[in-house]
Amino acid sequence: MHEESLVQRAKRGEPEAFEQLYEANFDRIYRYLCLKMRNRADAEDMTQQVFLKALESVGSFHWRGVSFSAWLFRIAHNQAVDHFRTKGKQMTLPLDETRSASMADLDPVALAEQKLRIEELAVACQRLSEAQREVISLRFAGGLSVAETAKAMGKSEGAVKVLQHDAIVKLRRILSASDGEK
Repeated sequence: MHEESLVQRAKRGEPEAFEQLYEANFDRIYRYLCLKMRNRADAEDMTQQVFLKALESVGSFHWRGVSFSAWLFRIAHNQAVDHFRTKGKQMTLPLDETRSASMADLDPVALAEQKLRIEELAVACQRLSEAQREVISLRFAGGLSVAETAKAMGKSEGAVKVLQHDAIVKLRRILSASDGEK
C-alpha cells in the first residue's frame, strides 16, 4: 500500500515521492542490470536511463495487478534488450565486476575460490535458455518474488516456478559435472 501511495504522489508531481521510489528500487534494478549488461559502467548508465524513463512515464502507470517495482523491471528488461539489439555487444563478465563489499573481508584463498565459482556460474548460466536466465536474474539479482517476476516477464506464476526449478536443476547438473572434471 505504501508503494501505491508513493506512486500516486509521484504522479501528482511530488519529487520526494519519486525519490523514495528511486531509493527503494535502485539497488535491485542495478543488480539486475549488472547481470544483464555484464559491465558495471553500462549497468550504472542503464539504471539511470530506467529511472529517467520511469520519471517521464510515471503519469501513465496504472495499477493493473502489476506493482511499480515489477513495472521498473519491465522497463529495465526492455532497455537492456534494446541496448543489445542496437549495439550487438558480446556479453562478458569481468570477475572484478562481481565482487561485493563483503568479499573484501575474505582471505585471499577464499576470495580466489569464490571468484572461480562465480566465473563457473556465469559460464553455466550461458547454457540456460533466455527465459531461464531472465528468471534467475529477476529472482536472485533483482530480488523479486515469484509473483513480481511473473508480472515483469508477462508469464504465469506457475511458468516462473517451472523455469526457476528447471534452471536451478540444470545449473546444479552443469556445476556438478564441472566439479567432477577437476
